Amino acid sequence: MNRKSPAHRRPSRRAAVAAGLVLAVGLGVSTQVSAQAAVRGPAKASTAAPQSVSGTSGQAVTRVADFYGAYIDAKGDYTDPDVTLATALRKHYLTPGFAKRLAAWEKKNGADGVLRAQNVPARWTVTDNGSMGHSHEVIVTLTFGSGKTTQKTRLFVLVERYNHIADIETTSAR
Repeated sequence: MNRKSPAHRRPSRRAAVAAGLVLAVGLGVSTQVSAQAAVRGPAKASTAAPQSVSGTSGQAVTRVADFYGAYIDAKGDYTDPDVTLATALRKHYLTPGFAKRLAAWEKKNGADGVLRAQNVPARWTVTDNGSMGHSHEVIVTLTFGSGKTTQKTRLFVLVERYNHIADIETTSAR
């Protein structure tokens, strides 16, 4: 049997994934704070105040931050990415029409359409870009790499009035 087969996964891992999906999808836990708080690294002694995360139910910025935080966490485990969780998050947060367009974009470009990249960013931020008719535009800035070798990608995420992501582009719809 393959080491990564479902039969060999620990029950606690499955429970953690299920709990994460419930929190990310069902309760709308916010990850609005920049990804710097989520990046794992060596523990440092700090005198800085503890970081906090906040959000508002139904707010487009919070919704996009929730999606990107959970999606990057699901995709970011290079030894055992959680494809099932990433797929469930897409189904929950994306409009069906956009999900189809995104799949076609991914096939054509050979990259993850949500991240517009083949790898996972080390950090991300989510910023409000304002209302546009019945929609709302949110800017997601993804930072790939570390140290002196970083590259930033800005994505413009269009959220429809019922809080589903209807488009992700590299240029603003404004």
